[in-house]
Amino acid sequence: MNPSLRIGIDLGGTKIEAIALDSQGVVLVRHRVPTPAGDAAATIDAIRDLVGLVEAQLGATGTIGIGTPGALSPVTGLLRNANSTCLNGLPLDRLLATALGREVRIANDANCFALSEATDGAGAGAAIVFGVILGTGVGGGLVVDGKVLTGRHAIAGEWGHNPLPRPEVDEQRGPACYCGRTGCIETFLSGPGLVADHRGATGETLAPTEIADRAEAGDPAAAATLGRYVDRLARGLASVINLVDPDVIVLGGGLSNLSRLYEAVPARWARYVFSDAVMTRLVPPRHGDSSGVRGAAWLWPAG
Repeated sequence: MNPSLRIGIDLGGTKIEAIALDSQGVVLVRHRVPTPAGDAAATIDAIRDLVGLVEAQLGATGTIGIGTPGALSPVTGLLRNANSTCLNGLPLDRLLATALGREVRIANDANCFALSEATDGAGAGAAIVFGVILGTGVGGGLVVDGKVLTGRHAIAGEWGHNPLPRPEVDEQRGPACYCGRTGCIETFLSGPGLVADHRGATGETLAPTEIADRAEAGDPAAAATLGRYVDRLARGLASVINLVDPDVIVLGGGLSNLSRLYEAVPARWARYVFSDAVMTRLVPPRHGDSSGVRGAAWLWPAG
């Protein structure tokens, strides 16, 4: 094995991405495949095949770090809290180690994202960085002085399964969440949550980018949907600011590509933050949607 070759895997709800980094953090190769829906065995096989493809292309084997939805329980060693529910209850690190024939390191995907952006991304140099995933699910990772804060139960930063703050009357119960509760932030602020909200208001099913494009073109229904999303995101992130007071919040996941969020949300969150001024910066990721997979590769030190 070449210890200077670090392979990162980002296991997402819709895609699995693999990259290989050299000792300087330069990306040598990158591949992406769809995530097998609802099939844990096929997901493990897909990761094995991706690693095999990367190593065959480079003619070397490397260390493997994997960013996953959810996290391994410190009590049982089994994955839990993953919105890819077919993976919950599995010893995912051991199954992957067997499939790949070597030790793997696993961390929550939001922690990987936050670490990447805090190290040499949009949050570089900041003392406290909160990394947000707005995608198939909603997650978060907290980096303090360059180190991921994992927490006693490995759930630090999991703001997506708090209730939506300051709910309006029509938000009070909220949609059902896979976690068994209702009204979680994730049910409002994930990509599927945004789609469902627009469908509930209009009867029309549109992708988030289509909603944003129509809002930009002056469609009042799409603008109203996006306005609700902005206010909900402002309320959710204000609660994060009130609790951990980050210098920078970096958005990741598919919805981080909605450019209007970076002005509209800070313009709204001041009314919810317990401070006379809000200096927290809300920024897009420097490494785009590859930040999580870079952070996964960095779970191993450079050789």
